[in-house]
This record gives sequence, C-alpha cells and structure tokens, in this order.
Amino acid sequence: MDWRQIGTDVWELEPRDGMLVPARIYASQELFGKAESDRASQQVMNVAHLPGIVSASMAMPDIHWGYGFPIGGVAATDVEDGGVVSPGGVGFDICCGVRLLTSGYRLSDWEARGGQVMDELSRRIPRGLGKGAIADAGLLKAVLERGAAAVLEAGFGTPRDLDRCEERGTSSGADPGHISEKAFRRGRGQLGSLGAGNHFLEVQLVQRVFGEAASRFGLEEGMVCVMIHCGSRGLGHQTCTDQLQTMASAMAKHHISVPDRQLACVPVDSPEGERYLGAMAAAANFAWANRHVLAHEARAAFAVAFQTVPEATEMDLVYDVAHNLAKIETHLIEGHQRKLCVHRKGATRAFGPGHPDLAADLMASGQPVLVPGSMGTASWVLKGVDGNPAFGSAAHGAGRVLSRKKAKARQSGKTVRDDLESAGVAVRPGSVALLSEEAPYAYKDVDAVIEVCSRTTLAEKVARLIPLGVVKG
Repeated sequence: MDWRQIGTDVWELEPRDGMLVPARIYASQELFGKAESDRASQQVMNVAHLPGIVSASMAMPDIHWGYGFPIGGVAATDVEDGGVVSPGGVGFDICCGVRLLTSGYRLSDWEARGGQVMDELSRRIPRGLGKGAIADAGLLKAVLERGAAAVLEAGFGTPRDLDRCEERGTSSGADPGHISEKAFRRGRGQLGSLGAGNHFLEVQLVQRVFGEAASRFGLEEGMVCVMIHCGSRGLGHQTCTDQLQTMASAMAKHHISVPDRQLACVPVDSPEGERYLGAMAAAANFAWANRHVLAHEARAAFAVAFQTVPEATEMDLVYDVAHNLAKIETHLIEGHQRKLCVHRKGATRAFGPGHPDLAADLMASGQPVLVPGSMGTASWVLKGVDGNPAFGSAAHGAGRVLSRKKAKARQSGKTVRDDLESAGVAVRPGSVALLSEEAPYAYKDVDAVIEVCSRTTLAEKVARLIPLGVVKG
C-alpha cells in the first residue's frame, strides 16, 4: 500500500477507490508497522468513505484492529453537509474512560498500609462479568437522564467530582426512552462495578512530573494516586447492539453505501441518527456515574485502611475523561467554523488552553489527558495543547499487540500474577485465569505511544505514574 511519511511520525494515504479524504496515522515507524500487520491501517482507509467526513480519517499511535473503526480512530463528519454518525466509531463500551484521583499519601504510607488498602478495595469494588453494586431501578433511571449528578444527589462523591469531569459528568441530549428494556435489565445491578477485560482500578505512584501543569492538576512526585478505567458495562454494549441493527436496515433508505458493514451509519440529523445520539448519551451517563461511584468506594477503602474519614484522605479528582464517544463540536476547517460530529473510539478528548468547554481552573493549562498503560507498566497524564491536528484528540492507552487468545496461550494467569507480585505490584484479581489476557506483553510500549503524542503535538507530557497495586476483573 502506498502510505507515505509526510512528517515526523505522521503517515498518510491519498484518497483512492471511493475514499473521500486521506487516511492518516500518527505513529513511529515501529508502531506504524504494527498497525499495518494487524490490518488496522485498512480500517483507517475504510472510515475515509463515510459520507460528510472532513479533513482526514485519523488514527492515534495506539491504533489496533477494532469493530469497523480501528481502536484509536478519530473521524469528524459535517453535520450540516450530510455528515453521518456511526456506532462503530464509538464502540460497544460507550463512554469507556479514565478517572484519576490524587491523595494525601506517599510511598511510606503505602508501604505501611498498602496491604490493608488492597484488601479493602478488593472487598468494595465489584468486578467480573455481570457483577455489580447498585440494583436500584429508580436510581438507574435518574442516572440515564443526569449521569454523575444523580449519584452525587444519592450520596456518592463530592461536588468537585463534577467540576473536574468532562461534561461535568452529564452528557447532553440523553434520551433514556431509546434505551431498550433488555439494555436496562443488563445495566440494573451493574452500577458501581468495574466489569472485566481491560478494565481496572489501579493504585499508582507519581514517579516523575514535567512542567507547571502537574502542580495545577494537583500532582507531585512521590504521591499515591488511584486510576479507574471502566465504562457503561452491559447497558452500553446492548445499546450499541440495538442501534447497529437499526442503522443496518436504515442505510438503504438514506442511500448510503460503505465498504464494511461494521461501518453502518446514518445522517446525524436523521431520525435514526438522533435516536442513536440520544441513546448513546444515556449510556454515557451510566458510565460517568459508574466511575463516580467507584471513586467514592476507593475513598472509603483508603479511609478504612488508614483509620480515618474519607475527607481526610485528600483524594481529589484530577479529571475524568471518556475515550469512546461521538460528540457534536465546532472546529475550524479551512478557515470556517463548522459543526461536526467527532467520533473518538479509543481516543481521548484533548482540548488545549482557553477552550470554552474547560472548567475555569483548567483554562490556563489545557485539559488533563489520562493514558493508562498495560497492567504492570506505567501510565501517563498529558495535557491538551494548542495546534492539535486531530480535532483535539490524543491516544487513550498502550494498544494491544496480542489477541486475548494469544496472550492466554503465552503464559498462565498464575504466572502473570506471580511476575507482577515479584515486581512489587499487589494484585487482587476477580479471576486469576483471566489475568494473562491483560498481561503487559499483550500491549504496546506505552512510553513509545506517549513520545509520538508529544512529537506530533497531540498532547504534552505532565506526569508518569507507576503501579503499586491493581484490582482486576
């Protein structure tokens, strides 16, 4: 394929065979080679066929194969010029994202009480398939409408948790009426739970900070933090499944043809498009609330372990940001402000300083961008910068290099756990056997991903965090 390097860590393929815009991948030579070997680069090309797409079909340096869109894919369509919305550009785990909490604790505190903290987290954090915490149907209905604000009113978390959350923890335009009864049943009882797969709650240590933004975000070297990665659980998965069925049958009516049926889509302003966005926002509200409840339980776990009250743990929210959403945003395209539907699938919103959607105390620094690594390796905090070339987007993680099946075949879960424990990482798994699916060797080098983000002005380094303990499904 005739991909060419057009800049440092930027690869592009000119439009061909029905592509409406170029395909573009932000990656080093090594990371680009991995995108080609697992055919994710072909998916970037396929996305370039979407009606109304503008600028380019893009992929972040953690790109790997996904459903329709590659994971790490970014695409924006012009809402007022036939632009479409595609569930494949969001994925099945709607509003999967990351939340980071600081604390008043240091490594010496962890060394004294870390075991108790992990035991208490293991007791309080439901994880694994089907396992949840809150089965209140009335609260679930309120959550679908108002997101994290609903669980705050129910006694979970603090008001500042909304101030430092993307969209303040409530996705606009939510329409719970478009959530099916089956999706509702799957979500009932799962609020406040991690789930399985690559989701986790990890206790981390700030190893190194870069620049002034770290202190603005409340991060200091030697600080113990908590990172939470999860999404909308079974409710989001079922919602995506339901909407894909609707779109697949509606495409003919809208005279839309795409090279891959997994790219099923409809015009944003069509009845089907509006229904999808309403259902997606309701599922996103579940995810915002889910991480909010988990953060509340993390504070409680630390308080019990350190024999104090949650307020005394000084566990404040740095940020909560999604990496699986389609959002209506305004961006400057060829000198004109245009209303776009920006799909970010396995890509993190990364708005720069002064963006009107940021909280007042983040205006000077830009938005925190949270990039977890694989289990047992580093994670990163970045910040949004001016001049981001990808609609204000950056990487969302390390990105897989091995399928779960291949990862399991390489080592047993017990071996992976033993290796992590030997490296000083306490592990509390819901299933020991499944640990090998998420072993460090199954993922790319997150540091290499971060270097590409830095060199291509997708985002700027703020802090590198290393793991102390992990709770997994």
